[in-house]
Amino acid sequence: MKSSSLKRLTAFTNNPEGGNPAGVWVGESLPDQDEMQRIAAEVGFSETAFVAPSSGKNRTVRYYSPEAEVPFCGHATIATGVAIGQESGDGTYLFETKVGDIPVTVATSDGITSASLTSVEPRYMHAPQSLVKDAMAALGWEENELDPLIPPARAFGGVWHLVLAVKSKKRLDDLQYDFEKLKTIMLQDELTTLQLVWRENTRLFHSRNPFPVGGVVEDSATGAAAAALGGYLREANLIEAPAEINILQGEVMGRPSQLKVTIPAGGGITVAGSAVQLPE
Repeated sequence: MKSSSLKRLTAFTNNPEGGNPAGVWVGESLPDQDEMQRIAAEVGFSETAFVAPSSGKNRTVRYYSPEAEVPFCGHATIATGVAIGQESGDGTYLFETKVGDIPVTVATSDGITSASLTSVEPRYMHAPQSLVKDAMAALGWEENELDPLIPPARAFGGVWHLVLAVKSKKRLDDLQYDFEKLKTIMLQDELTTLQLVWRENTRLFHSRNPFPVGGVVEDSATGAAAAALGGYLREANLIEAPAEINILQGEVMGRPSQLKVTIPAGGGITVAGSAVQLPE
């Protein structure tokens, strides 16, 4: 790569019109924080990853939304893995992030490059009733619309998410929320996104992720939330591990995404998907 480069890719899809776009900046050393924030705001995607150095298997990675630094971002990690793999070849890379070391494996098949990340150790806790009540009010949802088989939880796969599962896809598809109210609630509870899901069957989930704390109404694919959900399902004994699930996200937004989640009996959760470069 050149001394520095900035690419725009979309992750968890093979189609430039699907997935979740991310910026990937690569250079020999990271810019200062103000410069990274400026670049991320200029790119305008939900996250931009900043990577240094520009070669080698071990890289330092930082993530910025248009408004603030984010400790970890799954879809930008997948986009970064694909971008690096296309320049430096398939294999396993180690990303040093603010939440810990994240192994990322890149593979190319039939001209399509995919990446998989393995999260830090996931954890969860039951969501306080006050948090659930406030979040539901901001969403305009009713308690009887929740799926009692997947109780509300705060789940962590690198960053914290509030998991709310609903009984019907109709409820999930109709998402209109109070942006500022939900942003305030999430900032107070140190949440990155809401992981709103509907379980179609034991191996297929549909998801939507409001991201007002990043200045974004909704993410079309959220790898960190997918890891958090996988960890929650395992740790709460809501799924028998080892297991694999697929998460479909971005459908209602018109940017369909597919996240493949591997849930081992222990350790980090693996989230995989492809990414493609966006037209200039």
